[in-house]
Amino acid sequence: MELTAPTTARPLAVFGEAMIELSGISGTSCTLGVAGDTFNTAVYVRRLGWPVGYVTALGDDPFSERIRLALTSEGIAAGHVLRNPERSPGLYAVNLDANGERSFTYWRETSAARAFFVTPGSQAAMRWIGEAGALYLSGISLSLFDQDGHERLAAAAAAIRERGGHVIFDTNYRPRGWPDPAAARQAVGTLAPLVSVALPTFEDEALLFGDAAPEETARRWLEAGALEVVVKHGADGALVGDREWVPVPSPEKPVDTTGAGDAFNAAYLAARFEGASPVTAARHGHALASSVLGTYGAILPRGEHPLRRAQALLGSLGDTSQT
Repeated sequence: MELTAPTTARPLAVFGEAMIELSGISGTSCTLGVAGDTFNTAVYVRRLGWPVGYVTALGDDPFSERIRLALTSEGIAAGHVLRNPERSPGLYAVNLDANGERSFTYWRETSAARAFFVTPGSQAAMRWIGEAGALYLSGISLSLFDQDGHERLAAAAAAIRERGGHVIFDTNYRPRGWPDPAAARQAVGTLAPLVSVALPTFEDEALLFGDAAPEETARRWLEAGALEVVVKHGADGALVGDREWVPVPSPEKPVDTTGAGDAFNAAYLAARFEGASPVTAARHGHALASSVLGTYGAILPRGEHPLRRAQALLGSLGDTSQT
């Protein structure tokens, strides 16, 4: 399968929630930034050279403006970032354990993104999504809405598929975002038949669907209609399709696991847009994820090219093929 490269006229549409992030927390201070799973992926795809448009809702407060500036400063189109003066952006805090594994505390129940479909401009934004070359969203995106919102997103996804575009999805299951697992399964099930590229993490799929092995996850997505599946499985690597494992090159102890899966997705997609095979694209995903694992926070410093470390790792493997 070919993934048609985004263009300025038909960029990659990314739908989700960008939030204020509190990280590096000590007894009396922290670092304030902007992050969120789809935001992280959008940033890296754009830094890798592909046009991206972000769709969400913000408030009219200074923190909302900080998020909008974070998008536009990265070169991400924000023409369909809606404004809801009665709401404000979500907020979350990241806490790390000794192994770099993170836990989160959220304040987002009344975020502007949750009110997206009742915010002026939402219908035009959904029409724009339907005309995009590809749509990227996640289970966290779905968790913001009720069944009506899920059906609206599914309708936009169907419009993209009818035009020959692709719908790219990462389940990214976070139990706290859902009333119960059944609600999450129903929402994912509504979208699943429209997904052409599935980029799940096995740990999430096992928690939500009870999968016993990554191969089971891959087969379930393929049976649902996905044309391409890559199952991320931490230090064990990634399963491309339901039978080819791509190991992690030079695995190291992580400093911070925040955003690693989002970075993998971005580098994978960017390589596929370039014409790389899924296996080669997965190697690019591992390499960028490795860079993020070695850095505090989800987003690498602006001056650091996102694939500099990736290129070194791939070069050490002798992997320069695009087929």
